[in-house]
Amino acid sequence: MSQQLILAKPSTKLPQPMLEEERTTISNLGRQMLEQGLTVGTGGNISARSGDHVAISPSGIPYRDITPEDVPIVDIHGEHIEGERQPSSEYRMHTGIIRERDDVGGVVHTHSPYASTFASLGEPIPASHYLIAFVGDQIPVARYETYGTAELAEAAVDALSGQYNACLLKNHGVIAVGESVDAAFEVALMTEYCARIHYQAISVGVPEILPDEEIDHLQDRFTDYGQDY
Repeated sequence: MSQQLILAKPSTKLPQPMLEEERTTISNLGRQMLEQGLTVGTGGNISARSGDHVAISPSGIPYRDITPEDVPIVDIHGEHIEGERQPSSEYRMHTGIIRERDDVGGVVHTHSPYASTFASLGEPIPASHYLIAFVGDQIPVARYETYGTAELAEAAVDALSGQYNACLLKNHGVIAVGESVDAAFEVALMTEYCARIHYQAISVGVPEILPDEEIDHLQDRFTDYGQDY
């Protein structure tokens, strides 16, 4: 009896999109930025690192309209390697920070109003509230540079200086970092909250500033904060 040769059917399974989870997170966090009052319009941008690749919010698309497929991918040097949409104009700032900080897995740039007020004044926010320990002993100010430039990226890296998780961008807004993009988003929220409390405090009196040793103690406690699952 002759045997028939059975040919395997070619696979119709499509390859997984690069950084699918990170792209989904960025599209979701963009809407949360609007809902939490951290920006208006299309201001600000978000990125998430995976190895030598970075998913970053696209340029000029309203956050409510961004889908995971709209989120482009760049490498850590800023070269656009995947996605039809153009990356945010601040890709240099995101990738510059990521190259300099091995501990950073996500970057969030906001135009949150209270923090941006101090950015416009060129004034760092001191430790008038204990939650500033999410950032450091203060929220420093980066020198002014035009948006979207390599000079602004350098200014942000200098202000973060390897020890802060956020800084104010003079006459501009906020940059926040974290070990993940979700952690960076939380830092951005804490930055705005501390800015609001400090603004209100100096409006009615002279706030007490926490000493550096208490900030160190708080940062140690924050390391174990939360619940294990």
